[in-house]
Amino acid sequence: MSKVDLKRELKHLYQASAKEVVQVDVPTFQFLMIDGAGDPNTSPEYAEAVEALFSVSYTAKFMVKKGAQGIDYAVMPLEGLWWSDDMSVFTSNDRSRWKWTMMIMQPHFVGEQVIQAAMVEVRRKKKALPAVDALRLESFTEGSCAQILHIGPFTEEGPTIQRVHDFIGARSALAGKHHEVYLSDIRRADPARWKTIIRQPME
Repeated sequence: MSKVDLKRELKHLYQASAKEVVQVDVPTFQFLMIDGAGDPNTSPEYAEAVEALFSVSYTAKFMVKKGAQGIDYAVMPLEGLWWSDDMSVFTSNDRSRWKWTMMIMQPHFVGEQVIQAAMVEVRRKKKALPAVDALRLESFTEGSCAQILHIGPFTEEGPTIQRVHDFIGARSALAGKHHEVYLSDIRRADPARWKTIIRQPME
C-alpha cells in the first residue's frame, strides 16, 4: 500500500512561518466545498457544514485505502474563504453578515465517483446531516498569494491580517477572497496556541 502526505509535499503552503509574510504561488487544487453565511461561532449551518466536510472526506479516504487503488493518505486541514458584500463588517466584527466557503483539499486521485459514493455512505449513517447534499467537488486556483502563520485566537487575527495587506500593498494589490487554513483542532487545543495560516491572493 502506498502512502501520500500532501501536507508534507506542499509544506510551503501548509507549514507557514509566523515570523514574516511570504509570497507563494498556489496552483490549481480540487476541494470538497460548501457555501454558507452567518456567524461561525453561533450558526448551526456552519457547524453542520464542517461536520459534513470531514465526514465525507474521511469516508472517501477509507474507501480509497480499502479499494483497488490501495492508497493511504492524510485528510487535509479545514480551510475557509471569507467575504462580505460590505467589507467593513470585518473591521466592525459583524460576523452575522459574513459569507463563507468552507473546504477540504482532496488528492487528485480522489475523483467525483469516490466523493459521490462517500456522500451516499455518510447519508446512510448520518440521516440528520442535510449539509451533505450541499457539498460539491470543485477545482480552485489562487495563483500569487501572500501568507503568514497566525498563532492565537481568531479574534486576535486583525494585526496579522494587516501585516499581510501591508505586504501586498507595497507590491501590488489585493485580489480574491480572504483565505484561512486551520492547522489546529480547536476542540482540543488552547486558543492561545491555535495555528491558522492567513492567505490573501494578490494581483
